[in-house]
Amino acid sequence: MSFLSEADLPLLSYPVNPRAEYLEKPDYTQPRLQIGRDRRSQLLSMLELLYGPGQAAATYPELERILQVHQAYKSPELLAQEATFNPCERLTERDVIAITYGEIVSKTRRAPLEILHDLLLLFLRGVINTVHILPFFPYSSDRGFSVIDYKQVDPRLGTWREIRSMHHNFRLMFDGVVNHISAESEWFREFLNGNPEYEDFFNSFATRDRLSSEHLRLIMRPRVSDVLTKYDTLHGPRWVWTTFSPDQIDLNYKNPRVLLRMLNVLLFYVRQGADLIRLDAATYLWEELGTTCAHLEQTHAIIRLFRAAFDEVAPHTVLITETNVPQEDNFSYFGDGTDEAHMVYNFSLPPVVLHTFLCGDCTRLNRWASQLKTPSNQTAILHILDTHDGIGLLGGRGVLSDREIDNLVQTTQAHGGLVGYRTDRQGRQSPYELNIPWYQALNGFEPKDPIPLQVARYLASRSIALVLPGVPGVYLPAVVGSLERVLDHSQLDEPRSINRTLVTEEKLIDRLTNPESSYHEVMIRFRHMLSVRVSHRAFHPNAARRVIDSPPTVFAIERIHPDTEVPVWCLTNVTVGPQLLTLDTERALWRDLLSARFFRAARGALHLNLEPYEVLWLEPARN
Repeated sequence: MSFLSEADLPLLSYPVNPRAEYLEKPDYTQPRLQIGRDRRSQLLSMLELLYGPGQAAATYPELERILQVHQAYKSPELLAQEATFNPCERLTERDVIAITYGEIVSKTRRAPLEILHDLLLLFLRGVINTVHILPFFPYSSDRGFSVIDYKQVDPRLGTWREIRSMHHNFRLMFDGVVNHISAESEWFREFLNGNPEYEDFFNSFATRDRLSSEHLRLIMRPRVSDVLTKYDTLHGPRWVWTTFSPDQIDLNYKNPRVLLRMLNVLLFYVRQGADLIRLDAATYLWEELGTTCAHLEQTHAIIRLFRAAFDEVAPHTVLITETNVPQEDNFSYFGDGTDEAHMVYNFSLPPVVLHTFLCGDCTRLNRWASQLKTPSNQTAILHILDTHDGIGLLGGRGVLSDREIDNLVQTTQAHGGLVGYRTDRQGRQSPYELNIPWYQALNGFEPKDPIPLQVARYLASRSIALVLPGVPGVYLPAVVGSLERVLDHSQLDEPRSINRTLVTEEKLIDRLTNPESSYHEVMIRFRHMLSVRVSHRAFHPNAARRVIDSPPTVFAIERIHPDTEVPVWCLTNVTVGPQLLTLDTERALWRDLLSARFFRAARGALHLNLEPYEVLWLEPARN
């Protein structure tokens, strides 16, 4: 039975998902999709880069058929929407993404996806418009990222009915786990069974020594497990490529049938309600012995092909690459701004912001943020602070020094968290990610500071992701308090599980509705920050910005309303002490969007006294 009633719902207006739905069955009476010469040439050029001219010509007809079938599912309403679609408004200031597993509470008799939907409506209605449901398919390991069946909903979570119901109120983001598949999947079982249809679906070798020590030294990987895993097949033992774990078998995109099969899956997701698709582990899509097997030209070609296909038949869909690597490599997946990902994760932000608040110094943040940009107004950065994995460190390389990163590692361990490692090109293990919830990364599991100071520090850090140009993403369990502390780390099946724990439905609701709870305080204040952000055009992803020169104790950034050109000054005290800040201005009166307080300038300067971890979003006001 639901814990919701209409009286419980916050009195906030919110838009119902505006995208028209696809038909349940294809309508082949409507005109068949005719792909234009330029698009055909674009798709063929990608196929030729991957497979050569002959194989590209043989593959193209099936690719075109897949696109034509998808087009036939479109309703007249959807076709009308696409005819007037503006790609520069694909993402706006209204977009805030809640990132969550389908199961957010434990010990429930209702479908977890139904409970998740209720929680979102109850606590975040009107301030979050997009939900990224982490892999909700049947899986065998890695909490969903080892998919057994791409086209089924895990029955432990619910059905496609719950997904479609959620899509009535929120935009949805699905995971395209395109790099690998479960060892228990039908695709891999058929490979083991010797089915010739699946013989080349995976990279495999007859002997282990095909991968020499020289090859191993070149390969870039995010794990310390063996890159090859032995499996017995009908035709004898085979060593298959497993970038992430022995249960996650890498797909072989050198086989064009794999590419076509995966494109079919991604378009199926669009028809099921995916407004955004995250290409998981896109870094490693193509393996080539003698290379790093990361960021290869063929990998970029695959993403460009997906983008071209989406531009042709699913132009509203946002394609996101998940590439947890240093920023230069990460942002390379934007391509020229029109031909690869619409959005990439900002993996540099979490370690930089964590360093900023632990040190009380935003020097690094200021320098890095002043250079932050995307290649076109059709692209945006997804700003996250924490994820289901924790806090990645690779994005901090090149922004923070090795000593500063080591300090993050040591502080995480002192705060009760764990650290994940990977093998670098020299065969050494190096820190890869911090496995700890964001609140505890800042405050520790046994904080000494009073709760109001902890909450203020937490919300101040969250504000950074809200004011940077782009789209903020929020790991929902860390905000609503559905993460339970694990006292005994030996209970975890892997370090990442520390950021994936559950609580009961009753305990979660008590946390969020009890006025004396820190979770309640976080929710009330964070929801207010979000409500201000999503209602102001200055926070549009394409709105201009400028990092304001300020003391290293205050992060200051200016956002410009794209229509009125009125500025909003976003100021964050990153320290535990009060800070004085003086800003030159010709405007006499300013109003804080968050508190509705007014501040008056004197003699061409605005003098501000910021309390510990205080956040101000100032807009010029009329006298």
